[in-house]
Amino acid sequence: MTLSNASILVVDDDKDILTAVRFLLKPEVKNIVTETNPKNLHHLLTQEKFDIILLDMNFNSSIHTGNEGLYWLREIQSWNTKTLVIMITAYAEIDLAVKCLKEGATDFLVKPWHNAQLIQTLKETLEKQKSSNKIGIDVKPPIEIIGESEIMQLLFHKLRKIAPTDANVLILGENGTGKDLIAETLFRWSLRNEKPFIKVDVGALTETLFESELFGHKKGAFTDAREDRMGLIEAANEGTLFLDEIGNISLQQQAKLLTVLQNRQVTRLGTNTPIPVNLRLITATNLPLKELANEQRFRKDLIYRINTVEISVPPLRERRNDILLLAENFLKIYATKYLKIDLKLSESAKTKLLRYNYPGNVRELLYAMERAVIMADGNILNEDDIVFSPIEQKMLNHYHPQTSNLEKLEQNTILQVLEKHHGNISKAAQELGLTRAALYRRMEKYGI
Repeated sequence: MTLSNASILVVDDDKDILTAVRFLLKPEVKNIVTETNPKNLHHLLTQEKFDIILLDMNFNSSIHTGNEGLYWLREIQSWNTKTLVIMITAYAEIDLAVKCLKEGATDFLVKPWHNAQLIQTLKETLEKQKSSNKIGIDVKPPIEIIGESEIMQLLFHKLRKIAPTDANVLILGENGTGKDLIAETLFRWSLRNEKPFIKVDVGALTETLFESELFGHKKGAFTDAREDRMGLIEAANEGTLFLDEIGNISLQQQAKLLTVLQNRQVTRLGTNTPIPVNLRLITATNLPLKELANEQRFRKDLIYRINTVEISVPPLRERRNDILLLAENFLKIYATKYLKIDLKLSESAKTKLLRYNYPGNVRELLYAMERAVIMADGNILNEDDIVFSPIEQKMLNHYHPQTSNLEKLEQNTILQVLEKHHGNISKAAQELGLTRAALYRRMEKYGI
């Protein structure tokens, strides 16, 4: 695709920048749309197809961490759109740029930029997409859940029985086991696979954002509600709604969600008109079911609503026969992505992979293989090329055998990481593998 045929969406809270970009790109592209409020992204993407989104990193927050931009980047990807995203920011931090690319952004621009630079970046992005399609390289490689171990074969058997039904499914498993992939597999194998698949990380939503995002709103319902907007529950009508981190939402949010599920209808904020919804619900949490059964933490009546069928995803240490199978699969994916087709694992590398315990599960193995491919100099990956996550190692080092109380262990870990980063929430959340919102909830829980 050429730039002259492209449709571009620019999302930035600086109206002067939007005006300048609009005047610059209007004669260069087929269509240019600008928006100041990222909350309107989903509505815009359901109404029109865009080839590229230019997305600002910082909006309402006075602290320019880039977390807002990362949040909306993840949301765009969860909506199953193929639109390319270029992040824009006034803060040229290399680690933030790398994180954006890691999360799936196509490129990264620092403002103020030169007009010629912006146009060239857009042209190169469209050209990369064209080239990638020709040689079969996806910007974000498809990762599928695979396994030959007995425990995984039993899981696949269960998935095949459950998928064609409309049963609500609760997916349980540790962080990094692939719960999101299980949800996507259920969707692909379901009878609703040609309808919408809407993924929402509900654990990252504040009380206000929870209602606005899930239920939608009417123009004027609250500040910045400049137009009527469909919520994600309504957007999933006739399809599948996947609510990730369901165990981290508050009791108040649980009550509101339960009402929707019981009545099979949703009411947008600012209205009294219920809208019928017909959807298949999939939820996931890293909490054990016995913790969800604690009514001080989670409503039992909601558990029954979301848990028609329960699926437990095993940690990688319980499916060790799959380690090399997964490693070889990830090697193939990333060798193709980074144009290092002939890469192979040495016997020493295989031995190291098999001996490791994987506290970060399949996700940790995935990242270890991607890093190894990126850093590889030759055609053989040796033992020294396999480097596991330092974050997971730190979490392991904090564990003491005499500490059997998992909540106390989590509390101590959070305290140590906060102390290390001198109270910097963003850096602590990043090291712990949590969103800022999730970390704040845990801090409130433990009185930190």
